[in-house]
Amino acid sequence: MKTVMIVAGESSGELYGSLLARAVKARWPDVRLVGIGGERMRDSGVEILSGIASSFGITELLLSLKRVRETFNTAEKALTELSPGVVVLIDYPDFNFRLARIAKKRGLKVLYYVSPQVWAWRRGRVKTMGEIADRVAVILPFEEEIYKGAGIPCEFVGHPIMEEIEQYEEEARKSGAGSREPKVGSRNPLIALLPGSRPHELRTLLPVFIGLVRTLRRELPDCRFVIPLAPNIELERFDEFLTMLRQEGAELRKGGATEALASSDMAVIASGTASLQAALLGVPMVVVYKLSPITYFLGKKVLKVPYISLVNIISGREVVPELIQRKASVGNIMKHCKKILYDDNYRNSMVLSFGKIREGFFGKRPSVSVAGMIGEMAGWGRREDEVLSGKH
Repeated sequence: MKTVMIVAGESSGELYGSLLARAVKARWPDVRLVGIGGERMRDSGVEILSGIASSFGITELLLSLKRVRETFNTAEKALTELSPGVVVLIDYPDFNFRLARIAKKRGLKVLYYVSPQVWAWRRGRVKTMGEIADRVAVILPFEEEIYKGAGIPCEFVGHPIMEEIEQYEEEARKSGAGSREPKVGSRNPLIALLPGSRPHELRTLLPVFIGLVRTLRRELPDCRFVIPLAPNIELERFDEFLTMLRQEGAELRKGGATEALASSDMAVIASGTASLQAALLGVPMVVVYKLSPITYFLGKKVLKVPYISLVNIISGREVVPELIQRKASVGNIMKHCKKILYDDNYRNSMVLSFGKIREGFFGKRPSVSVAGMIGEMAGWGRREDEVLSGKH
């Protein structure tokens, strides 16, 4: 029986895994998909062996170490018992690098999908990737050159977020919903607040968002707020904060970040995939982030890039404001929100830069391309994207 194992460690990777699962099933309906993930992967036909157990940073890792270990043991056991034709590992390097070594020892094919941020820190992982992966599929345009320069089989396939956005936009056109019509400058803008998906992000940013909502409401009584929360978040852990946000009138949703952003006039976003998602949708934003003091201190020592948001990293300059640690205060965020809402030149310049970023991802079909790689590696046939383009 055709079997593929997909391992995602956190919410964004789990989204990519779900999109990939659909593409694989569309090409090979009889394939068995198993893996580590969450609700979206399950809904896309993946047998979930264990749920996501992500961690980030030193203190956060210690808090979730037991759960991560249990998940790893489950994944290792599945490699032995199921012997999948291809093991697809999505980002999450501290977990997936170890799992990849075990897969290679068992003679299994390893496809690494979504590179760890070797361009930002721990460049030595490029060499490690060459040892553990048969092929690498990257989602940022500048990553391909890094791996090919090291002699590692690698391909830039595009970003799955763009895939989801194009699907949303197509459905919106068919339904007659049309495109977002910004109401910037009005008294009732819709502001999206995205606090991230990792527990430490929610613990540090939700209190800030509560203060931000209260303060903005005083100045703009009719402004509205929408907070799309990652589907895999354990909401009960943050019930106190979420209840306060509801009491302030914020609309909380489980999932639906694309829809929430597409209907918003601006956003305040935890640094991560969501910032790129907003840029590809053309939504002006403020990027915020907070870490535990020790994680931030150590991170500053090893970080090799001047920015934390993908928008600025891809652009090579500051397109969106980044407020980190103490700078991520209600007052500072307010200042940048008002600039976006009421400074036409500033806002338009930001959106124009977003359009240039989008051009680099347009027309790519990452899930189809990666599904094709899986088929090639497993010996199931030619890649679908090559068939569709007429390549022989």
